This record gives sequence, structure tokens and C-alpha cells, in this order.
Amino acid sequence: MRSSNQTGAAVNRCCHRCGADLGVVERVGRRDACLQCGADLHCCLNCAFYDATYNNHCRESQAERQVDKQVGNFCDFFAFRHGTATAGASPTATARAGLDSLFKKKPT
Repeated sequence: MRSSNQTGAAVNRCCHRCGADLGVVERVGRRDACLQCGADLHCCLNCAFYDATYNNHCRESQAERQVDKQVGNFCDFFAFRHGTATAGASPTATARAGLDSLFKKKPT
């Protein structure tokens, strides 16, 4: 089971809830769960298309609306997201941290 990014390098995946490294994962099934915390893996919060700023929190306009973003679903557009986990971080807190780092005050 290997997953790779555009450069062909293997990509590790992380659980959306606990941030546990899932290792190199090729496919995630509807019933797959994190071995550390038991969270569903095939859910919106682990998807590359998930974006809280978009309608229905999804950048894929043809995807069906999923009410509970952390529960496993049957979405055909699911693609496991790349990057670090955002376990426990709310979209507001993540945005605030990004803005704070962008507009750091210079020491006087």
C-alpha cells in the first residue's frame, strides 16, 4: 500500500481527531478507523476537499452534502488530505494563528 504525491514521494496521513500518524495509506474505506482513537477515516475532516469557507464545507461542487463532517461517509470525491493533522483545532483558531504569524509585531 503506497500513496504518493506529485513528485512520487510517499505521503503519510494523519488522523483528524488525534493527529496519529497512520503511515503510508493508499486507500481508505468507508469503515476504516484510526487505530489510536477509533475515529472514522473516510470523513470530510480527513478529505483534501474539506474547507470550512466553502458552501457545505467542500471545495468539490458536485459532492453531496454531508451533515456530520467527522462521521464516515460514501462520498465518491474523497481524497485523503496531505499535510499535518489539525486535531482539536477549530477553523477559527487555525485562521487566527495564521494571521498572527503573518502580522507579527516587531519588537520595539
